[in-house]
Amino acid sequence: MLREWLHLLSEPVIAIIDLMALFIIAVATLVAFVHTIVLMMKGSRSSGRDRRTVWLAYTRWLVAGLTFQLAADIVESSIAPSWEAIGMLGAIAVIRTFLNYFLERDVEDMRERQAEGRAHADA
Repeated sequence: MLREWLHLLSEPVIAIIDLMALFIIAVATLVAFVHTIVLMMKGSRSSGRDRRTVWLAYTRWLVAGLTFQLAADIVESSIAPSWEAIGMLGAIAVIRTFLNYFLERDVEDMRERQAEGRAHADA
């Protein structure tokens, strides 16, 4: 009985969290696309800093979207009926976690470069 309730409650929660992740990623992609087109239209008037700023903002939103997707996977694993399904969810979680790690590392690397650029500009 309790297991059935858990299953019934988890399915809409998973769908809602996945929808949130989809919304975050779709909006972020659209915004990054528009900013990229604007920078391309500026041509040589746009700087590397402008491009890095667009990329940095986009990766932050991608990390947020991946985190929501991972949350949905965690909820889904609580109702997974078999070890095979749990293993598949575990593999997906590991892949997303590594992707998230590398995206965050790139974001941190870009922040350091921007800080160094500002320090050189101020000097």
